[in-house]
Amino acid sequence: MTPDFTAAITAGGRSSRFGSDKALALLRGQPLLHHVAASLQGCPERLLIAPVEKYVLDGWQVISDTRPGEGPLAGLEAALSHSSTEWLAFTGVDLPGLTPDFWATLAQARTPGALALLPLDREGRPQALAGLYRRELLARVTDLLEGGERRLKVAAPPESSVLVGGLSHHLRNVNTPDDLAALVGGSLETGSLNTGQ
Repeated sequence: MTPDFTAAITAGGRSSRFGSDKALALLRGQPLLHHVAASLQGCPERLLIAPVEKYVLDGWQVISDTRPGEGPLAGLEAALSHSSTEWLAFTGVDLPGLTPDFWATLAQARTPGALALLPLDREGRPQALAGLYRRELLARVTDLLEGGERRLKVAAPPESSVLVGGLSHHLRNVNTPDDLAALVGGSLETGSLNTGQ
């Protein structure tokens, strides 16, 4: 299935727990950013929310974060404001287990009234930083940010969020060097990506 949604990766975080730029940390010879990008490579429009000239990723349009340092909710605002499709796949650089099938499964769960589709982690909690978001959420996200909100999990009202199970094996976050080391011997499906680096 060819994706009908825009892809967006937010890569403007400080990586404070990791100790260095997490996006460029290597897993099986490829930076984490490239693993995540490979899962979305088939999307018709691909946005990288990051400081200009920080990363080079062929086929991806770099969009400056309009509210630097204000977290992933601000990254979602920037992505939604540049998306030309009804739906946006939004994620960070620290989920290298994402695959095209992961996004296809989320897309298949869309319903007419849904504004967000979020996978459930191993503990049954919604993972907001690997979800599909409807473009009409932009005004709400902007209002939340203007009101001082920074949490991505409130981007969509709970009653309009569809929670999707069975995808937790894709959601191994890499927050620390130990997290990355734990994946090296794992069996994550990963893809390669031809970039300009």
